Amino acid sequence: MRTVEHGRMARISWCRIAGGVVLAVAPIVPTQAQTPPASYTDDGQVPPAVQQLRRHRVDATVNALTFRNMDEIFDTRVVPRSGPVWTLPRRDADALPSYTCGSTLYPGEAFIDRTFTNALLIMKDGRIVFERHFNNGGDGDHYIAYSMSKTITAMLIGIALDKRLIRSIDDRAADYVPELKNTAYDGVTIRQLLQMRSGADVRENRGLVNGRPTEGQRVFDDVVVASRMRFAEVALGAPRAAPPGSRFNYSTFDTAMLGWVLERAVRQPLATFMTTWLWEPAGMESYGYFLADGPPGVGREMNGMGFNATLRDYARLGQLMLTKGIGPGGRRILPAGWVDQMTTIVPFTPDGERAPGSGYGFQLWRLDDSTAYAAVGQQGQYIYVDPATRTVIVKLSYYPPDAGREVAAEAVAFFRAAAQWTPKP
Repeated sequence: MRTVEHGRMARISWCRIAGGVVLAVAPIVPTQAQTPPASYTDDGQVPPAVQQLRRHRVDATVNALTFRNMDEIFDTRVVPRSGPVWTLPRRDADALPSYTCGSTLYPGEAFIDRTFTNALLIMKDGRIVFERHFNNGGDGDHYIAYSMSKTITAMLIGIALDKRLIRSIDDRAADYVPELKNTAYDGVTIRQLLQMRSGADVRENRGLVNGRPTEGQRVFDDVVVASRMRFAEVALGAPRAAPPGSRFNYSTFDTAMLGWVLERAVRQPLATFMTTWLWEPAGMESYGYFLADGPPGVGREMNGMGFNATLRDYARLGQLMLTKGIGPGGRRILPAGWVDQMTTIVPFTPDGERAPGSGYGFQLWRLDDSTAYAAVGQQGQYIYVDPATRTVIVKLSYYPPDAGREVAAEAVAFFRAAAQWTPKP
């Protein structure tokens, strides 16, 4: 496997960490859903060529490009920005830190090619010490978050709770979304959705079970590729596998239900709520956007896997977590105590739960036995926060779909080294 940076080819080899963790200023724009340049047909169908682009967007031959151009092939809901920008001071380091993977010590620069890096930013105590884009990327590019979107959803739940638009996270989701009654999500609380413990038997893996497509396959075919359905609706017919709260099951469908709850609670689209209470108060430098599901122009934000933003704005989200919700000028954006709740990790039990890291909080991961935590997205998207060293790392990647666990383990090894690193200007 080879990757390209500025025309230079580098051979990739892999390693394991012994006992380590493996993980699978812009113009203001309107908030309404936008139609991508490759428009829908007159009868509302996604053109075959666009369906092909959607189907193959994750492929290793194109994903270094598609992961920063998702608005070219999907309907979107924009999260505008306005007002003062949260200034991030900088003092560039002379080099990246070396790191150990398995028994091998690597120079920091090797990390870029070895782990398919599209962009990398490191902050220490609120100051940028390293920032670089690769593969012809740049400051204005908007990169797909994939499941880092889940952590943003948890932030928005906290804000809605603080605004008393949600009464309690121990409320049942069906109290806000009556469509969930008499489904596997009936009786499930908002807290249980935040912790991925709904008990719903929803399969994210693609393929067939007993000759029928899994929910994951239906999402891929009917939601992502063809825009025939909305994301949350796919899971409504799923059975219940366990009592609510009893078992961890990582599921983007649980996050989709949180998005549905938010939409009903705040009585406006998520993108609008996020603009008013998170994106603009946090002084973001550029707009963001969600991929939208369903037919053109009427879809809901794919809040579990569809947010897109610039490298630096992802760093601002990480810094907001590090400061426990305090944004520019000392303004409180996330409610007091909410980051502590988000990062209170429920440890995984040794009963066969399969998941990266050592535990899960509210839509984020504990990657090891330290106090560090991370928002993690498909194919190598990370916002890594280490409170002990006041470090924030954003890594945006283009892992090939078949990348083994070793590449993720190597990323975590580098994060650990970078957290302990004292940069030299």
